[in-house]
Amino acid sequence: MVNCNQRYTNQMPEINVREIDNYTYMIDKSHDSRMNVPGIIYSSPGMMKDIRNDQSLQQVVNVAMLPGIVKASMAMPDIHWGYGFPIGGVAAFDSEEGIVAPGGVGYDINCGVSLVRTSLIYEEIKPKIRELTDLLFKKVPSGMGSTSTKITEGDLETILSSGVQWCLDRGMATKDDLRFTEENGNLKENSPGNVSPEAKKRGLKQIGTLGAGNHFLEIQRTDNIFDRETANYFGIKETEQITVMVHTGSRGLGHQVATDFIRKLNTLGEGVIAHPVDRQLTSARIDSAIGMAYIGAMNSAANYGFVNRQVIVNNIREAFHEVFPGSEVKLVYSLAHNMAKMERHRVNGDERKLLVHRKGATRAFPGSFFREESFFHKYGHPVLIPGDMGTASYLLVGKEGNDQKSFSSSCHGAGRKLSRTKSVEAFKSREVVSKLESKGIYLRAQNVRVISEEAPGSYKDIDDVIASVTGAGLTVPVARLTPLGVVKG
Repeated sequence: MVNCNQRYTNQMPEINVREIDNYTYMIDKSHDSRMNVPGIIYSSPGMMKDIRNDQSLQQVVNVAMLPGIVKASMAMPDIHWGYGFPIGGVAAFDSEEGIVAPGGVGYDINCGVSLVRTSLIYEEIKPKIRELTDLLFKKVPSGMGSTSTKITEGDLETILSSGVQWCLDRGMATKDDLRFTEENGNLKENSPGNVSPEAKKRGLKQIGTLGAGNHFLEIQRTDNIFDRETANYFGIKETEQITVMVHTGSRGLGHQVATDFIRKLNTLGEGVIAHPVDRQLTSARIDSAIGMAYIGAMNSAANYGFVNRQVIVNNIREAFHEVFPGSEVKLVYSLAHNMAKMERHRVNGDERKLLVHRKGATRAFPGSFFREESFFHKYGHPVLIPGDMGTASYLLVGKEGNDQKSFSSSCHGAGRKLSRTKSVEAFKSREVVSKLESKGIYLRAQNVRVISEEAPGSYKDIDDVIASVTGAGLTVPVARLTPLGVVKG
C-alpha cells in the first residue's frame, strides 16, 4: 500500500484518457482490474493537457476501486492533488453496500462560500473601498490560528446540533439567512457526542474567523450579467452592483474531526475497509458504527462551518452599515463543499439512495430538484465559484439534466496549478500587491507569505474552468464578479 507522501508516477502504468466529447474525458475501467467503475473528468481540451500530467488522475483511478461506488469516479476541471480523493473529486456510494471515506471529504469539512448582495453600486463605494476593507479586516479575524471572542461550551453544543438557528436566536441572522443557506444551515443527522473534546476545544474561539491559505473575504462588483432573469431573481439587478464573497469553513474543529477519524480508521477495526493502493482512502462501511459516528461528527462540524460563515456575514452587515448607513445587505446563498451527503439520484432509470462525496466540489441542484413551493424551484440554487484574488468569481446555477452527468455537482473554484511552495518561489509579495493595485484591487493580508502563495498565477484560469463546467452541461452562468477589496489570512 502506498503511503501518504509517495508519488504514483514511478509505480503505476501510464493512464490512458480518451475523449468522449469536448468537455468530457474517460479513464476506462479496463485500465486497472481493481476499478469498479470508470473515471470521468470534465475539462476543456486546453485544460486537459495539463491534467493529463497531474498525479490526481491516479487518484481518480484509486477512488474507482472503492466498494459500492456508483457510475463513475468523477473529477471537475479544477482537479488537483489532494488527500485520498483529488481536490475536485466527486463519487457516490450505494447507501447499503457503499462506504464513507474521510479522504473524500477532506480536513476542512464544509469549507464553503457565502455571497452577500448590497444595494450599493461601484461609484458609491469607490472612495471608501480602503476604509471598508480595513474595517472588515478588523472585524473578521483571519489567518492560521486566528481567534475570536470565546463562546461558551453550551453555545458550542447548540451550534453543533442546530447550526445557524443559533445565530437567529442571538440576532446574528435573519429568517431569510436560514432560507438562503444550504439545508437551512442545519444538517440534522449530526452527533456532537462524536466530536472529540480536542476538536471542541479548538472550536471555542474560532467562530466568525477566516482561515489561512485560499480562504478570503472579498468586496466585489458585478462585472457581467449573462442571465438577467435569473440574476434579478437572486437580487443581482445590475452591473456595477456591489457584492461580498466569503470563503471559509469549520476551521480547527473540522480539521480535528477529520484527524480523529482518520486515525481511528487506520487501526483497521470493525467496519473499516483498507484500500488496495492508498491508505489515505481507508474507509468505513456506511452502516458500521464507526461510519455512522464519522457522518454524525462530520455533520456537526458542517453546522459549525455554516455558523462560522453566518457570523462573518453579520459582521459584514455591521461594517457596511457603519460606513454606508441605510445600505441593504442581504445573503444571496451560503453553500458547502468538502461534504458527504445522503441524496437520492436516478441511476440507470432507478432512483437510489446514495452518499455523494464532493471533495473540492459543490452541489449544483437545478430547479426540478426542489418542491414547487420552494424559492429555488424556478432556477435551482445559486452555485458560487470563487476565482483567485486578481481575476473573478462566478454565480451559476445547476443545469437541468446534470444529475445524470455528475450527481448534480460542479467545480468549487479555479483550482491550483502551482503548489504553495512553488508559488512562493515564483511570486514576490510586493510584486503581487503592485499588480493588484494596478487593477484597482486593495489587499489586506495577515502575512506576506500568503500573498505569494495565493498569487493569481498560482491558479488555473477561472474563465476556462467555468467554460468547462458549462460546456459539459453541468451549470449555467448567471453573473461574473470582480474583486475590489480583499482580506486574506
